[in-house]
Amino acid sequence: MSGWLNTHAPRTFEQLAVPDTARQALHSASLSPDPPHLLITGPAGVGKTAAWRLVARQVLGQGWRSTTHVLQARDLVRQRGAMNTFEEFLRPGGAASSDTLAGRLSLDAFDRGMSTGSPGDVAPAGRELEIAPGVLPVSRLIVLEDADHLGSIRQAYLRRMMETVGSASRFVLVARAPSRIIDALRSRTQMIRIPATERETMLATMQSIAETEGVKAADGVLKDIAYISEGNLRKALFTLEMLHLRGLAHDRSAVHTLVQSTTLQSGRHLMELALRGRVVEWRWENRGGRKKKVLAGALAEIDRLMNDHGLDSDDVVHQLHDVLVGRRLSLPDPLREQLLGALADCDAQLNRSMHARIPFENFLHRVARAGRDHGLAFG
Repeated sequence: MSGWLNTHAPRTFEQLAVPDTARQALHSASLSPDPPHLLITGPAGVGKTAAWRLVARQVLGQGWRSTTHVLQARDLVRQRGAMNTFEEFLRPGGAASSDTLAGRLSLDAFDRGMSTGSPGDVAPAGRELEIAPGVLPVSRLIVLEDADHLGSIRQAYLRRMMETVGSASRFVLVARAPSRIIDALRSRTQMIRIPATERETMLATMQSIAETEGVKAADGVLKDIAYISEGNLRKALFTLEMLHLRGLAHDRSAVHTLVQSTTLQSGRHLMELALRGRVVEWRWENRGGRKKKVLAGALAEIDRLMNDHGLDSDDVVHQLHDVLVGRRLSLPDPLREQLLGALADCDAQLNRSMHARIPFENFLHRVARAGRDHGLAFG
């Protein structure tokens, strides 16, 4: 069964839950006879992926899926041979080959009528792109999700590739932090910024989906979801669907219980562990009848938040900030101020680092030192 994020994904630009300026920019770029390379930016869960999918459908026609190539740049950070993987994606014929993904033509460029979409498929702009006689249309889109995680070396390689791209291909870069994109790439793209989703827009979207899905939410549930989601529409829809599947949409208290049972409790627990000096610990666990050494302590809690709960580094920083300023820990004010300073430094380091775990581990060790100085650590 497909989730609501897929079944209720916008089919037209008008359905995108974004400000009019961003919607108009996407609409205009998609209908241009010579569309630009795009840099779509914004915080988590605001519709960046939905936006480029609509652009791809409008620019490439009904057969857009066959000639849209997507690379998750964030995954490159976690694997060996990342540069080779990146080169193989952009240059399928090999490093020494002149064959590039961007230089390849598609038959769809010559006859768009060859491809048919699914029933009910419509052009996002309300009409199909009109191609003048003798003009070769764009027939291939190369999308780099989380492009701000590419690093300067891979971005420089991409810039050289964009300089030699054929007229039938375009690049779409998707990023949360455009400051991490080198100037040479930004200057070659049209940047479209999608801000955090406004609460009224979020409420209207949830209400529409709830009516379609037959969800009878208790008074205040949707407002509570919008409040805890803080501009992240994806998180709001996921939370509403989870409550519905668990039969809890009628219970307003379930919204807060759901959140507390996951991120907030974990954030407080990891801070308590770090303050007591338990940043990195190892323990033996019985896994499948065999003893296995596994990571424990505060660093393991960071891993659990990011891997099990699907939070990114920004979400984790936000949760830790809530723990500190929300008085969820009984701490003397000088210590609280010291920890907030360490968290601010961690946040700044995360904006410059490709490896989120390193700034977080450094932050936890600073918390442990602060806890020791205030007599909270064990030995």
